[in-house]
Amino acid sequence: MRLLHTADWQIGMKAANLGAAAGRVRAARLETARDVVRLASERGAEMLILAGDTFEDNGVSRAIVEETASILTACACPVYVLPGNHDPLSTGSVWEHPVWESAGMVRVFREAVPVQAGPATLYPCPLRGRWSNEDPAAWISGAAAAGGLRIGIAHGTLQSPRGAPPDVERAHPIQPLDGLDYFALGHWHSTAIHDRAAYSGTPEPTRFGERESGNVLIVDLRPDAPPRIEAVRTARLEWVSIEGDLAAAARQLERIAEPGATLVDCRLTGFLSAGEQSLLSRVQRTLSGSFLHFRLDASALLPAPDDDAWFAQLPPGYLREAAARLRTAGGETATRALLELYGLLPR
Repeated sequence: MRLLHTADWQIGMKAANLGAAAGRVRAARLETARDVVRLASERGAEMLILAGDTFEDNGVSRAIVEETASILTACACPVYVLPGNHDPLSTGSVWEHPVWESAGMVRVFREAVPVQAGPATLYPCPLRGRWSNEDPAAWISGAAAAGGLRIGIAHGTLQSPRGAPPDVERAHPIQPLDGLDYFALGHWHSTAIHDRAAYSGTPEPTRFGERESGNVLIVDLRPDAPPRIEAVRTARLEWVSIEGDLAAAARQLERIAEPGATLVDCRLTGFLSAGEQSLLSRVQRTLSGSFLHFRLDASALLPAPDDDAWFAQLPPGYLREAAARLRTAGGETATRALLELYGLLPR
């Protein structure tokens, strides 16, 4: 049996901090959702599982709910949708919209009960609140064993033997389960495979710093055999974080193939020689002229303390005399003081 596992579409994400790029980022989520549905057909999936957070929250507009339902209804195979912690089953939720009653082969899980789906039994764990320290999948262990394939579907934080760190202990902790052929998980946006359990990650990245996001999983299941899991790239936009010295950052920017579809967070560190000022200006022009969105932080970039060109730019008088004494003195304290002087120069 083949299934397509996805999660964390976050449709309706505002992306307000991205300025003029926000509209493009929002549109990309819907475009990628259509790509995922087409991919399910192209790869011969027998079901599509959406393991939570289809929507950014329960306050998204009716139009967005209807458009998303239309995308899912176009899928050639049955679609199973789990309410997550961003779109839980609560009063006034997106799942109360009447469009779901006529959404063809799309089924929204509303109860934690076994569901027969062809040769498989599904064990869905829909959420009813944003935060909880209770395991939403605990009921599966007590469910009657079924023949055929057994697939768990949950949204939360899979626990390691060490337990959850304090900052995620209320993020619906999930204990590992034996007896499942596959455990389709959502909540964390990075693709991660843990034996028979896996996070698909979000199919379209949502922020800087997400590791291995922008994928879905094609999963092949056979009785009494480990699942065969393939990550397939689906992201339309790339979110690139760059941190380091100016020259290395410039090289990395040059290697980006599609700057118009790339958002960049660039944080420069290290020392800047006077001769590199033109390179810094070129990087600024490249970012502002070619990329979809960028943030450039050069506040940690310091003038090189042993650069004669910086020294020559100091005006004659007490500043240059002080710099000369500091250069002669050497040592960490003198270097820091010298950098303070050079930091007064325009860059």
